[in-house]
Amino acid sequence: MNYLDKNILEKIQFYVTTKYPCGYINNHEAQSIVATPYKKIDSDNYSDLIKDGFRRSGQYVYKPQCHKCSACIPIRICAKEFKKSQSQKRTLKKHSYIDAKVFPLKFEEEHYNLYVNYQNNRHRLSSETNNDITDYNDFLIKSNVNTKIIEFRAEEKLLMVTIIDQVKNGISAVYTFYDCNDSRLSLGTYSILWLLNFCKNENLDYLYLGYWINDSKKMKYKINFKPYELMINGAWQESPN
Repeated sequence: MNYLDKNILEKIQFYVTTKYPCGYINNHEAQSIVATPYKKIDSDNYSDLIKDGFRRSGQYVYKPQCHKCSACIPIRICAKEFKKSQSQKRTLKKHSYIDAKVFPLKFEEEHYNLYVNYQNNRHRLSSETNNDITDYNDFLIKSNVNTKIIEFRAEEKLLMVTIIDQVKNGISAVYTFYDCNDSRLSLGTYSILWLLNFCKNENLDYLYLGYWINDSKKMKYKINFKPYELMINGAWQESPN
């Protein structure tokens, strides 16, 4: 754990989970290393944990620790050096009518309803339903760090919600969910472009996007934002292009 100083290691312990089915690569088993106790993880030490490749889900901070697989690679976009592609410029222009506002983290029923609709359209089989508010709160609303909610609206209609953690050298995109009714929109891409602009305006170095997985179609998009850095063998390395 290259980026963790002695004081942090004295406050926090780490344990490795039992194996569980990988959510990204079929027929793979996964394990994670988890920081505990979660009550002692605050914005300061989380800033160091995220630099070491960790990620947050609710109150739990973890990173992959799979013995036979290293497909999950931490990725962060270099916000100050980011250069928009022609396609990304078109995406910004197409979505220029959208207004965004940053709010403190709290439960809103309107957000929850959008989340359920997004999950049912994008991530669940037709036979699956899960509209549990408790699960939503555990996943996205519970946080011990500096977390914000960003609303994206058009003429008062809620189109998208992005949840971010603010850390010392940037922001971490925790989760984004959006209206799936209009397939012509590229709301996920627009959210990342908006966050990169937010980083520039706030003089922040990095936008952390969690893990890039080359073998997962839904994770490949992350390397479309350049320049980026990948954590290889415990050290952040610049993208080759």
